[in-house]
Amino acid sequence: MKKLDDMKGQKTSYEPYKYVMSDVGNIYIGARYTYRELLDNEDVNFKLKAVITHYILKDSDESNSLESELYFLKPQSNVFAVFEQLRPRIKVLVLKDHKGFLGRRETRYEESVLTLKELTETDEETKKGEGMVISEIAISKLALMSFTV
Repeated sequence: MKKLDDMKGQKTSYEPYKYVMSDVGNIYIGARYTYRELLDNEDVNFKLKAVITHYILKDSDESNSLESELYFLKPQSNVFAVFEQLRPRIKVLVLKDHKGFLGRRETRYEESVLTLKELTETDEETKKGEGMVISEIAISKLALMSFTV
């Protein structure tokens, strides 16, 4: 752990949807990460890096972001089969109309959590029409442990 004196002059930056966090049961990853960035990030679990390297990158490109991979993912692909085994919960933002202040109609994003099946069953036209943005993927540590590398 760095001491406060060592941190002088360093700036921290926040990049929306680029983070890695974990708790007892899950790993939460911001969806804007590319596979290359995940492999280079020291905060990413070794087993997850191994799954990406050995299974996902065989059928995908390392410059793909999680967001674009999941947005256009087809159920018949090998990458879908890998993600299905990881049992992800995908946090999405969707534009919705609301009754705002003084009865004015306003549009804002609502957050919801989808399964991989729910996300892939939604066609691209609907995703674009709703202004869907994928913001986070939560992967079960238990599901990750089931992979043999």
